[in-house]
Amino acid sequence: MSNPRENSKSIRIIAVPIDLGASRRGTDAGPSAMRIAGLHPALTRLGHAVDSEIDIKVPAMETQHSKDDAARFKDEILDVCTNLAETTRDALADGHVPLIIGGDHSLAMGSVAGVAAHYGARGEDIGMVWIDAHADMNTPGSSPSGNVHGMPLAHLLGYGDADMSSILDVNPAIKPENTVLIGVREIDRREREYVRKSGLTVFTMRDIDELGMTEVCRRAMDIATSGTAGFHVSFDVDGCDPSVMPGSGTLVPGGISYREAHQLLENCADTGRMTSMDVVELNPFLDEKNVSAERAVNLVQSAFGRSIL
Repeated sequence: MSNPRENSKSIRIIAVPIDLGASRRGTDAGPSAMRIAGLHPALTRLGHAVDSEIDIKVPAMETQHSKDDAARFKDEILDVCTNLAETTRDALADGHVPLIIGGDHSLAMGSVAGVAAHYGARGEDIGMVWIDAHADMNTPGSSPSGNVHGMPLAHLLGYGDADMSSILDVNPAIKPENTVLIGVREIDRREREYVRKSGLTVFTMRDIDELGMTEVCRRAMDIATSGTAGFHVSFDVDGCDPSVMPGSGTLVPGGISYREAHQLLENCADTGRMTSMDVVELNPFLDEKNVSAERAVNLVQSAFGRSIL
């Protein structure tokens, strides 16, 4: 089934075992689940080289005390994301493609800031393909829970908390005209205001139903690559239907099918413009015999060039 492509890459895997941004515990074990599912050998079978695997240090929630109910564990998350941003920037500077495995979605504030800092130093912008059941466009002032994993996209676009929206002094990290959100089916009431005024492009599940994934992919790739150095893919496993990815604490019925997810990530690979990737919100404690991790590894392979023929 695997078909190594000629344009092999050097990949640096960066594990971020964080669950500080979520109320449901367990995403800190996501990187281990993906490693057990064979992420490293799966990439090498495609002809890529895994340069190294780096583990970002994350404090345990039990040993911390949140000082801010509007953005729970903000200080700890900010430290992790700053470390991750520097590590991601260094990977790109060394000529490697950063593949970040998490961990809850708050980590994207760090990974994307690192990618944006690297290309921003060259005077270039990056695009964004954000695959998620949720918009992740809350801020500390709008979030009903204070969970930071529901805020990263807003901060990357320059909204919300000044510290979280300016990691590595990058603000905004991405531009709305090059940002596309795919698979959305659950948005908080106040969050809708940010989504509407931001100017980013959203393909809800209704859009996917009506347009078809082929057309969504075509439009998304155009948006993410228009005038950019390339694009980052942030893949939240809950973007897929729960029947595909049962191992997540933020499940919403009616999501992207397994085949549609492969098609979307295959299209990302076909452009040759993917700079980096996150895989987040995998919770093996809620999984069924690690099937979600195994499917996540298969989907990562599609993003890195696996094809049927």
